[in-house]
Amino acid sequence: MEMSISAKDFVSELIDRAKVAQGEIDNYTQEQVDTLVKAIAWNIVKAENAEKIAELAVEESELGNYEGKYGKLQKKVKGNLRDMLGAKTVGVIEEDEARGIIKIAKPVGVIGALLPCTNPEATPVIKAMNAIKGRNAIVFAPHPRTKKTNTMIVDIMRETLKKFGAPEDLIIGIEEPSMEASNELMAQSDLVVATGGSGMVKAAYSSGTPAYGVGAGNAVVVVDETADLKDAAHKIMLSKTFDYATSCSSDNSIVVVESVYDELLKNLQGEGGYLTNSEEKDKVQNALWVHGHLNREIIAQPAGKIAQVAGVELTEGKTFIMVEESGVGADHPFSGEKMSVVLTVYKVKDFDEAIDKVNEITGYQGTGHSCGIHTQDDDRAVEYGIRTKTSRVMVRQPQCYGNSGNWDNGMPFTLTLGCGTWGGNIASENVTYKHFINTTWVSKPIKEVVPSDEELFGDIMYK
Repeated sequence: MEMSISAKDFVSELIDRAKVAQGEIDNYTQEQVDTLVKAIAWNIVKAENAEKIAELAVEESELGNYEGKYGKLQKKVKGNLRDMLGAKTVGVIEEDEARGIIKIAKPVGVIGALLPCTNPEATPVIKAMNAIKGRNAIVFAPHPRTKKTNTMIVDIMRETLKKFGAPEDLIIGIEEPSMEASNELMAQSDLVVATGGSGMVKAAYSSGTPAYGVGAGNAVVVVDETADLKDAAHKIMLSKTFDYATSCSSDNSIVVVESVYDELLKNLQGEGGYLTNSEEKDKVQNALWVHGHLNREIIAQPAGKIAQVAGVELTEGKTFIMVEESGVGADHPFSGEKMSVVLTVYKVKDFDEAIDKVNEITGYQGTGHSCGIHTQDDDRAVEYGIRTKTSRVMVRQPQCYGNSGNWDNGMPFTLTLGCGTWGGNIASENVTYKHFINTTWVSKPIKEVVPSDEELFGDIMYK
């Protein structure tokens, strides 16, 4: 952004360009919209582009790893496309003859999208697909740490739009992001979709513009005495180590019933976990938190780097670090979100105590986000869902794979996870293209049916 122009005027020009582009596709058919969405997805996930994006994302952010970022592009972008194939977002999208209701989809307009540096590769693509699926334009404000990655992605998507005869300004990226520009984007757009830290989300909700934001993650996973411990350990490892725990859905803590505690720890060690002693735990804590804040130098880094900074000698082949904990709260920082390949381990007496511990942990950090459970008792899984204040409960799945949609579950693919009012959000769903449209309800008269008092009140009338 040039210094000679104010942030307000700079963003205003971008919004004006986006509005013109959005107006040009206001009358697009469903087929035209779907063609654009498919084309955008394909030109991102095809190997020559996905490889470049993943490489630059790691190089620029210095967070996570190539395999994780390439994997997210392949899974999440394709999954998002799979979910929206055949979905109606143009014109009449639903008719209910019995109720005389016709629903018509309309564009939101220009969407302002704030992006994190932890997932800079797939997040803008999915948001762009969701926006265009609803005939919207979108303007991106990336994290300064990953601005080059965002520019590369935006350029690919704009070239795709041009190739298919659509206005390139349906997708615009701020190439030199700043706090001022982000604030103006939130104030001037028609809808804000904010994925990032709590400060960003709070700013989005305070912008005066309708907004979808996400709450803090701090996923907790229960392992009960009925679980397949080998399977549980493997899936916990997958979730803990994927992209070096850049995901807000990465397992942060596990709560283990004492009768299987020792055996599970052995299985986790067999999966590459290193169990610290009390002295090593203190060293890891001092390395992870500096003046009460997570150390940016070791967030989303390999276990070896964390151990090196902490002064702990890891056994060869160890890919994540485990610390045993009993307390919860500010005096016990391992109970919070760590954004690192460090797993906190709690021992509890039984399933009831496990639920209490999960609520205690998420009550400290991560209310509304997610939790998981490894159990063979499906009734317990339901009870767990009833008694915890989270928007997602993953059963026998790697948490960070399952929360945002996976090929082996029915969760909608996304990288924007609403956490409900528990997490200070308006939505408790996975935010998808459905949240990027306005709906007009057309109501026609139907035959009047007035229920009797008996039908409405029943036995209440006679008590």
